[in-house]
Order: sequence, then structure tokens, then C-alpha cells
Amino acid sequence: MILMPEVRDMCSVNSCGQYDKNWSCPPACGTLEECRRQVRAYHTGILVQTTGELDDSFDYEAMILLERKHKKNFYDFRAILAEDYPNLLALGAGACTLCKTCTYPDAPCRFPEKSISSMEAYGLLVNQICTDNGMLYYYGPNTLTYTSCYLLK
Repeated sequence: MILMPEVRDMCSVNSCGQYDKNWSCPPACGTLEECRRQVRAYHTGILVQTTGELDDSFDYEAMILLERKHKKNFYDFRAILAEDYPNLLALGAGACTLCKTCTYPDAPCRFPEKSISSMEAYGLLVNQICTDNGMLYYYGPNTLTYTSCYLLK
């Protein structure tokens, strides 16, 4: 996997509103070099996706519901995988949303063992990861896909 500074730099534009406001996002999730060291410790992984249809490109309600579904399934599967892979690294889609309000930077993370950074926070270009692994990233008009991964030792 190639961790790209350009992808990581996109976080600083703060289009999601979580840059420098969430323990799972840059800069709090570590430098790109720290993320690279973490990723290098893993030798295999699982990519997972949730795809849904939208009424149109402005169907915000469907987008939110799909994101919630993806995150719930992602966290549930993480718990199952952790039984056999207790040191797995889970990289999700978007910022960690376990807590309604993140404690960053005033107090430590409430759930560091459950918090998940995004693939982009680690500098991963998601569409390239999908392509490199024979997966689609785009499933056609009026669809949305959330992609996440688990890295395993």
C-alpha cells in the first residue's frame, strides 16, 4: 500500500469538518510516517464496501443512512475479526463517530480501543486501493459506496 501525502493533505482542507477536531483524524492520528510504520506491520487485509442507491445526487438522507449502515457493519465485523486477530488495524470511511462530541484536544479519547481512523487519514487513495485489488469503486449513476479495510497480522 502506498500512503500518499497528497491524500493526507486533502484532510487539511477540512471539507468534513473534523480536521484537528477528532482523535481519529489528522493531525491527532499521527504523522504520515507514523501511519506508514503502522501499516508496514501488516501483511494482508480485507476490503469491505457498502453500496446504496440514491434518488439523485442530492439525496442526503440516503447518504447518511448508508454511512450509518456501513459503519455499523464495519464495527460489528471488526469485533468478530478481533477474536482471531486482536492486533488488527481497522481503517474506516470518514472520521470516528463513536462519541457525539470528540474529546480532542482537551482530554484523552474515551474509547481508544474502538476508535477508527479513515483510510484517507492514513494517506490511502481509496479508488486506487480498490483498483489495485480488483474491486470497483464506482457502481454507476445515483449510487454511493463506502469503502473500508482491515489490516491483519
